[in-house]
Amino acid sequence: MYGSWTHRGRRPAIRAGGLAAATALLAAGCGGSGEGHTPAAASAPSTPLAVSGGPFWVDPDTKAAHQLAAYTRAGDDGRAALIRKIAEQPVGAWIAGDRPEGAVRAATGAAAKAGRMALLVLYNIPHRDCGQFSRGGAPDDDAYRDWVDQVARGIGERPTMVVLEPDAILHLVDGCTPEPFHAARYALLKAAVERLKQQPATKVYVDAGNAGWRSPDALDEPLRRAGIQSADGFAVNVSNFQTTGASREFGERLSAKVGGKHFVIDTSRNGNGPYTEGDPAENWCNPPGRALGERPTTDTASGVIDAYVWAKRPGESDGPCRGGPPAGAWWPEYALALAGNSR
Repeated sequence: MYGSWTHRGRRPAIRAGGLAAATALLAAGCGGSGEGHTPAAASAPSTPLAVSGGPFWVDPDTKAAHQLAAYTRAGDDGRAALIRKIAEQPVGAWIAGDRPEGAVRAATGAAAKAGRMALLVLYNIPHRDCGQFSRGGAPDDDAYRDWVDQVARGIGERPTMVVLEPDAILHLVDGCTPEPFHAARYALLKAAVERLKQQPATKVYVDAGNAGWRSPDALDEPLRRAGIQSADGFAVNVSNFQTTGASREFGERLSAKVGGKHFVIDTSRNGNGPYTEGDPAENWCNPPGRALGERPTTDTASGVIDAYVWAKRPGESDGPCRGGPPAGAWWPEYALALAGNSR
């Protein structure tokens, strides 16, 4: 997903951030995905955060929150004001690696205690990212089923929204994932949806690419094979830059093909739309001039869009391109640019 394929524009941190990460370090995968990064500090910063994001939980222990605290201590009010735009919004906790139950329980427990819903992005499918920057995932099918079961146990009965396996279907459709793995992956995704939906307060959205990739016609059958019928819906624009308007149109067309299923849109970095200059094959990776998009909310003025979410964690690198650090690593300069370009 961090690779050079022209339709990509993907992945943020590959671990549960903040409080969840402090509870249980997620095992590192291979490559430069950012997995296994230790948190910026062992305890939450003291800088107070305004709670926003509608029903979603704002993690007080993200990298953005620590950066805000650092700027505040230094008396850098200008940069603090910019980073606050990120730190005070709810972002996805990316769950991967071994033994996820403790991290999931910590995140969902903290959210429930605050009267909010946790947002989890599950990212551990076998043969993940076709050997690109975020390669890794569970070692085999049985390990993945057990991993999903651990996630479900960690969620329990607490209100949780899950974005399931970004790029997992996309890479089946585009041929990035080798054909011998296709049938097993569809079965794993379908089983994951069904297991997670056993949790009474969990909503599950299967990743369905973005408006700059393929026509909804290419996703109808794949989503059905992946268990969309049992899911609450699908997610679009995860870690991408397509505008909310384009994502809405794409999602509505896809919804009509899969029985009217609802969807969520990742608006974390789409404020200025996609980057269209330079090499198209690199426009997914840390593109310049981008901006934060609509803040997370369930007030979307649409009957089929359940929420705008920040699945991607703004300020975390897409990969070692355009001067950026490894994928998932915090990059304050990029975070400041995203915030500074936003309205």
